[in-house]
Amino acid sequence: MKQRLFWLAVVCLAGAVSLGGQTAGVDLVLKNGNIYTVDPRLGRVEALAIAQGKIVAAGTNDEIQHWVGPQTKIINLKGRFVMPGFNDAHTHFGSGSLGLLGFSRVNLVGTRSRSEFQERIRARVEQRPAEEWITGAGWDESLWKENRVPTRADLDALSTQHPMLFSRVDGHSVVVNSLALAKAGIARDTVPPWGGDIVKDGSGEPTGWLKDNAIDLVERLIPTPTREERKQALERVLAEAARYGITSVQDNSSWEDFLALKELKEEGKLTLRVTEWLPFLEPLEELERKRQEGGTTDPWLKTGALKGVTDGSGGSRSAAMLEPFADDPNNRGLLLIELKRLKKMVLERDAAGFQIALHAIGDRANRVALDAFAAAQKTNNRRNPRHKIEHAQFLDRDEVPRFKQLGVVASMQPSHLLSDMRWAPKILGAEREYEGYPWNSVAKAGGLLAFGTDFPVEPLNPLRGLYASVSREFEEGGPLGGWLPEEKVSIADAIRAYTWGSAYAEFEDHRKGTLAPGKFADLVVLTQDITEMPGSEILRTEVLLTMVGGKIVYEKQ
Repeated sequence: MKQRLFWLAVVCLAGAVSLGGQTAGVDLVLKNGNIYTVDPRLGRVEALAIAQGKIVAAGTNDEIQHWVGPQTKIINLKGRFVMPGFNDAHTHFGSGSLGLLGFSRVNLVGTRSRSEFQERIRARVEQRPAEEWITGAGWDESLWKENRVPTRADLDALSTQHPMLFSRVDGHSVVVNSLALAKAGIARDTVPPWGGDIVKDGSGEPTGWLKDNAIDLVERLIPTPTREERKQALERVLAEAARYGITSVQDNSSWEDFLALKELKEEGKLTLRVTEWLPFLEPLEELERKRQEGGTTDPWLKTGALKGVTDGSGGSRSAAMLEPFADDPNNRGLLLIELKRLKKMVLERDAAGFQIALHAIGDRANRVALDAFAAAQKTNNRRNPRHKIEHAQFLDRDEVPRFKQLGVVASMQPSHLLSDMRWAPKILGAEREYEGYPWNSVAKAGGLLAFGTDFPVEPLNPLRGLYASVSREFEEGGPLGGWLPEEKVSIADAIRAYTWGSAYAEFEDHRKGTLAPGKFADLVVLTQDITEMPGSEILRTEVLLTMVGGKIVYEKQ
C-alpha cells in the first residue's frame, strides 16, 4: 500500500473505549496536529475526532484518545498546520470550468502583448472550420506593452470567416470582430442598451469593444455547451478546487451548470459544497420555482442568494463612480439597472424571503446598493437577511459604516488587488485613492468580511488572497510596505473571512467555517503554519490534504 506523505499508517485498536456506558469509537481521529480551529473558544488543539462526516470532539491527544474504537482510523499529522477548509465566497464555476477544459475557448490569461494575444487566437483559428465561433477570455491590456484595448481590426487580421468574442479578464467588456458585429446587427447607428456601451472610433464606427449590457447583443448568438460538456468541465474545476484546499464555494453560474452539478452529486462526484446563486433579474415566479426545485438546505448543493449587477468594472472603466475617472474625465461609468427598477426589485425579492447579493464596484454603485438595502430594511423589516455587496472595491468614506448599520456582508476578493494595483491608483487619482479595496476600514467599522476569488477573473488559489490581505504588494514584491498599507488585515482576520465569514454569508456558520464539535469535518492541511510567517511565505505554502465531510478529496503525492 502506498505510503502517505505525512502521516502514520492507519491502526485499529483491540477494544472499543467506553464513555458513559456507550462505545465511543469514531470513524477517524486526527492527532499530533497544529490545528487552528478559528473558534475563539477553542483556539488551537492537537486532535479531532470525526464521525459520520462531522467533528464530534476537539482537544488534546489524550482527550481525543477516549474516542478511539476498534474501527477508528488514525492520522498522525506530525505537527502539520490544519485549518478549516477554504470557503470561496464568489466564484463562476461554469465559465471558469469551460476555460480550464478549453472547448473552443482560447485562454488569454497572462498575455503580455497584442501580438501574443493574436498568436494564441490564431492557433485556435487554424484548427477550427469556417463559421465556427471562436471565443475566449482573460486578456488584460494593462499587462501589454502597448497598453491599449484590442480592436476588431486586430481580430479581422486573424480571420474574417470565424465570428469571434474575447472577454476581458474582469468579464465586463469584450472585443469582437467585424463578422460578430455583423451577425449581431451592430453598426454605427446602433443604440446601446441601458447599462451598456458600444465603443466607437473618431469616425463613429464600432471599434469592436463592447461593455457590460451591450455584450449580450453578441453573446446570445454563441452556441451553449451540452450537459456532458458541462459535467466534464466541472469535474476538472472540482479537482482544481480540491488541490487548493477549497471545501465550499458560493457560485454564480447558469441553471444548466447547477443541473450538471446535481447530476455529479447523484453520481458521487461532487467533492465540495456548492451554494448556487440565482439571477436577480429573473421574474419572481421563476426564482421561487428554482428555489423550490434546487432546495435551500442540502449540505452539498443548494440554491442561495440572488445575484444582481449594479455596475461594471474598474479595469473596463465602467464602474459607476460619484466623480469621473481620474484618467477619463468624461466618464463616470455605468449603472446597469435603472434606480427605480433596482429599488422595486430589491423590495419585492426581500419581501419574498430571498437573500440578495449585488455586484457593486464603483463608489456610486455601492451607495446605490446600500440605499436599496436600507429601503428594504425600512419597508419589510426582515430579521437579519444577510444581504451582500459583492466586491465593494471603491467606497466613499460615508458608506463604510453602513455595512455594520444595515447588517450587509462585504463579500470582497483580496486577490483582485494583485492584478488591479497596476491601474487602480491611476483611475482613482490622488484625492480618492483612499477608496481602494478598503478591507480594514470595513472591518474596523464593524462590517463582516467574506473573502473569495471571483474565479476565473483571478486564479482559484485562496492563498493568493491571504497574501494580498496581509501585504497589499504584488506577488513579485512592492510597492514597499504595500499600497494603502492601512487597509491590510491581520492573517487571523483574513483566515476568518475566508472560512467563518464566508460561511456566515451563506447562512452556513452553524455547520461549517470552524473546526468545532458539531461542524462538518471540512479541513485543509498545509505545509506551513501561515499564521506564523512573513506574508511572502504564504505564496510558497502548499496544500497537503483536503478533506470534505471526513473524506479525503485531495492528497499531495
